Amino acid sequence: MARFFKFKTSEDLAAEAVSLGVELKLSDDLTPLFQPVQVADRVVANRLAVQPMEGCDGTRDGRPDELTYRRYRRFGAGGAKLIWGEATAISDEGRMNPRQLWINGKTVGDLARMLEGCRTAHAEAVGNTDGLLVGLQLTHSGRWSYERPLLATRDSLLDPLTIDKSTGRTIDAAYPLLTDDDLKRIEDEYVAAAKLASTAGCDFIDLKQCHRYLLNELLAAVNRPGPYGGDLENRTRLIRNVVGRIRDEVPELILASRMNAYDGVPFRKREDGIGEPVSHRLPIECGFGTDKDDPSREDLAEPIEVARRLVAWGVSLLNVSAGNPYASPHLVRPAENPPIDGYDAPEHPLIGVARQFRITQAIQQAVSIPVVGSGYSWLQDFAFLAGAANVAAGDVAIVGYGRGTLSHPDFAQALSEQGKLDRKRVCRTFSYCTNLMRTKDHPLGQYATGCPPFDKEAYGELWKEAQAKLLARSRQLKT
Repeated sequence: MARFFKFKTSEDLAAEAVSLGVELKLSDDLTPLFQPVQVADRVVANRLAVQPMEGCDGTRDGRPDELTYRRYRRFGAGGAKLIWGEATAISDEGRMNPRQLWINGKTVGDLARMLEGCRTAHAEAVGNTDGLLVGLQLTHSGRWSYERPLLATRDSLLDPLTIDKSTGRTIDAAYPLLTDDDLKRIEDEYVAAAKLASTAGCDFIDLKQCHRYLLNELLAAVNRPGPYGGDLENRTRLIRNVVGRIRDEVPELILASRMNAYDGVPFRKREDGIGEPVSHRLPIECGFGTDKDDPSREDLAEPIEVARRLVAWGVSLLNVSAGNPYASPHLVRPAENPPIDGYDAPEHPLIGVARQFRITQAIQQAVSIPVVGSGYSWLQDFAFLAGAANVAAGDVAIVGYGRGTLSHPDFAQALSEQGKLDRKRVCRTFSYCTNLMRTKDHPLGQYATGCPPFDKEAYGELWKEAQAKLLARSRQLKT
């Protein structure tokens, strides 16, 4: 049962926000969500986006598989005009899981078919593809790479929580960092991946700088020696070089970046199951966008400066996030229930939602390009009342919807035609999707990306298998 979400009306929700001392704007007028918005030289026909999510139902060699193709056909048919494709690795070593998409010369045709299927489904559903923007998120998982951690910098809080899967041990201070030459090679891999993304038919690519993946970790690399660490000029060297080269070598692509504006600190589970921060004061090398004296608070001076620099270098679209899903999931995905490997939230989820909105507002007000906001799914039926109010106030240009799209991929069409979501398919943020993804022991390495409760046709049997494995694992731990 839900422990936090108990609201029958938007007035109930607004009253809860007041009682918690957080700002939450709500509006019954959804008109702002269906106004066009300029992105580079394109006009996007509404303010609704399918957020980028990390998948694990591709093939072992990085191609989309049946469920991946199905997901993007459903997204295409759903009516949102910005479809921000999921995390797609630029190299095999940079994949977060062994079934993550990987763009290379052998998979580019399959990715092209996935994107084309998305566009075709959109045209069939709404009559054309006018005002539709479709892209992919290009990523290098860095610290979270599935074969072994590929570290850009030391982090005295995250290092003890990072496991080298090849040995099963947590890493220590002797664990090697990526060298400067490694980072130069990764720069080349980003540019090569961008060229392939253009070939695949992407309108835009996202250079992923969030959730403590490689590019995000470099933003905090104050203790890294050499040209990629220390001051902000050095810490942004790799992203600056990548953006500049793609602008020059693949000028037809619109460039976007999903960036963390607040890392926060890792959390651990107490004996009572509640999460607590591993530190109440931040070592100097940790936490981009985080107040060193009070890690529960953001310090947006550097994130705002990075956002402004990205615009100057040629990025035309930003997407704001926070935290990371492995060490601080409640910061990135406020939820009713924690993921299987998580903890009970140490704060009311509405506080996390308000933090996401507040940080996004600060970034949007600092830049001249559209910003996509995150953190809406926990609001359930009232997510787009908040989205419409935020757009109307100029706090954000586009409303991003993540987990909620798995259960309700046609959310935009429902809002347009009925003025509300279908209550029977609204995500309840119980973390079924995350638990399904993180269940191991599937013959291919992971399970799938989807919503078992509300999409039983595709995920019902998979969830039964996953539950059996979770139960067996729980029994092993008890014995």
